[in-house]
Amino acid sequence: MPTVWITGGAGFIGSHLVRFFVYSHPDWRVVTVDALTYAGNLANLGEVLQKPNHVFSRIDIADAAAVETLWEQHPPDWILHLAAESHVDRSILSPLDFLHTNVSGTVTLLEIARKRWGSRKDVLFYQVSTDEVYGSLSQEGFFQEGSPYDPRSPYAASKAAADHFVRAYGHTYGLPYVISNCGNNYGPFQFPEKLIPLVLTHLMERRPIPVYGEGKNVRDWIYVEDHVRAIALLAEKGRRGHTYLIGAQNTRPNIEVVTLLCKLYDELTGHRDSESLITFVKDRPGHDFRYAIQPSPHLYELGWRPSVSFETGLRQTVEWYLTHTDWLDAVRTGAYRSFYEQQYGERLL
Repeated sequence: MPTVWITGGAGFIGSHLVRFFVYSHPDWRVVTVDALTYAGNLANLGEVLQKPNHVFSRIDIADAAAVETLWEQHPPDWILHLAAESHVDRSILSPLDFLHTNVSGTVTLLEIARKRWGSRKDVLFYQVSTDEVYGSLSQEGFFQEGSPYDPRSPYAASKAAADHFVRAYGHTYGLPYVISNCGNNYGPFQFPEKLIPLVLTHLMERRPIPVYGEGKNVRDWIYVEDHVRAIALLAEKGRRGHTYLIGAQNTRPNIEVVTLLCKLYDELTGHRDSESLITFVKDRPGHDFRYAIQPSPHLYELGWRPSVSFETGLRQTVEWYLTHTDWLDAVRTGAYRSFYEQQYGERLL
């Protein structure tokens, strides 16, 4: 029985990937590896926790002894590495947390994989990265294969460092790897510090919706299930030692996304004038202006296409949060509220 580890598997994208592999590969052992920090949530995995081909392990990937122990119990053939601190605002407040997980955690996994896999070529270390490593674009152009790294935030710098370590282990030790860089994901189970669920929580509670600056910063959006399908395809058929860009070619200014959410919310709930809640607040330090991705040609050659339009995906997302208020209440703990007040409290005064 082949074994795949999915690190960060109780988080947003990770939990979708875990479900995909559990159901599409019933003859595989799927091991969810997650420290269950603030954004990791066993409720994201639901019924998968009880499936016979699934194992959950609560460990910190930077803890070498714990990783070694897990390797003895469930030696992986693939490691799909999604575990990461991922919120730019948090990285500005606490950069060392991002160094610990995103850099030290990645190198810990790489080093143990190097020693344990040896010269095997039928294994895979798959690094799930971000378009933020490329920095900021002006009004024109796209990130594409070969774009130079130019990280601007502590989060982006930590992911860039991790990507470089993966490539270094591939070059120096012959470790089979794939890296993919993707834009902004959205969909069910996303932690409410991110833009779309943050807006929705404010709409539900009829509170001011904080929008940085003038809301003109542009992001490239992809529905989470489309991203998961791309990862699974590249893990199986992608060229080892290659970096891919995954994107749905759907760039939108933040204010357009927020406005559309307000309209969908009003349509689905009967509220009116939700757009009046939009409140422009002091901009994020060093806020990148624009991200836009040119998806890798080989990804299309393999048959992948985004299947969910932004309007459809956004409607599905709004409907999910409206019918899962219990999940939303459970994840917004005291720790989340403390971060929220620190990040937005003064801006909304």
